[in-house]
Amino acid sequence: MNHRISLRQFLPLAGITVSAFLFNTSEFMPIGLLTSIASDFQITEAQAGVMISAYSWAVTILSLPLMLLACKVEYRKLLLMTLGVFCLGQALSAFSSQYALLTASRICVACAHSVFWSIAAPMAVQLVEKEHRSTALSMVATGTSIAMILGLPLGRVIGLYIGWRMTFLTIGIISFLTLVYIWRVFPQIPSRSAFSVRQLPELVKNPVLIRLYGLTVVMATAYYTSYSYIEPFLQQIAGMSEEWITLTLILFGLSGLGGSVLFSRGYGHFRFGMLRLSFICMAVPPLLLHAASGSLYAVMILCAVLGMAATIFNVSFQAELIQHTSLSAAAVAMSIFSGIFNLGIGSGTWIGGMVSTYSSIAYIGYAGGGLAAAASAYCIFSFIKRLKQG
Repeated sequence: MNHRISLRQFLPLAGITVSAFLFNTSEFMPIGLLTSIASDFQITEAQAGVMISAYSWAVTILSLPLMLLACKVEYRKLLLMTLGVFCLGQALSAFSSQYALLTASRICVACAHSVFWSIAAPMAVQLVEKEHRSTALSMVATGTSIAMILGLPLGRVIGLYIGWRMTFLTIGIISFLTLVYIWRVFPQIPSRSAFSVRQLPELVKNPVLIRLYGLTVVMATAYYTSYSYIEPFLQQIAGMSEEWITLTLILFGLSGLGGSVLFSRGYGHFRFGMLRLSFICMAVPPLLLHAASGSLYAVMILCAVLGMAATIFNVSFQAELIQHTSLSAAAVAMSIFSGIFNLGIGSGTWIGGMVSTYSSIAYIGYAGGGLAAAASAYCIFSFIKRLKQG
């Protein structure tokens, strides 16, 4: 058995990892720049948050139809096309003169996002041997975590000192360089999907997938009810300075990287324990946020646990989806997962905005944590038992 991934496999995996970093940095940058964007366009933070919801709902609507159109395209070509659209969207975001134009440019990026996250995991596992699949998936998750460690906080710093437009432009330049790198190192991977619209009922009839999708939308909604407004919460309720807010966002990413490492090392041996851990740790910290807001360090610890759990949950569910789906249907099944996950992001952002507008931003943790606690109870006492039964 080969215990190491070869350089020939590692280089394209690194390209997917960097791409994951860029896509997640771009998706969540507005969270760290929400106050600046709202101030520039003279709107409220809740109104600016609509841009996050619009992005997420666009991914929800577009993921499946775009993947059905593109499922037969060779993966290397499709990845390069996706990055090209992504670059264009970043440039349009940087030069948007009105909030409506910024939102429209974000929807352009959402189109690229819809395709990328439909093919990222299937591409990663096809690049390596079967025994390296969890490592390949953890590398993709590492790109997401690094986005939280460096991308989102760095984007916030650039936005604070040079302007939020330069943040989008910087991402556009780096994504163009990544496109060139992938063009040079990525091998041709023929799409093994012969999937068609007529086969969709086969996925719908898969009971494990339906439960995976249902739990995904609830947990994503729960998480982003709190996370989408974490910057103003830390500022207004926890009383953190700009520097401490940035450090807390970095901590989110570091803990996510830790979750990625835990997944790669433990999922094969403690599969169901990983699932239980992620659900419990996504429910408890948000419920304690308000009570802990008087202690800077307590809030940071809760954020770290939440960031770790979110990564384990996300990657574990992708692994479960691939395990319970045929190779020909993997990309389409993943596109549904991506769409449903982003439905949760948009719904969570909307719920958090409603809580902030009509009650208080102090209570976003209770709203998100309550949803997560309900889903956790179902997962621990019902869903995992069904998985064990095959």
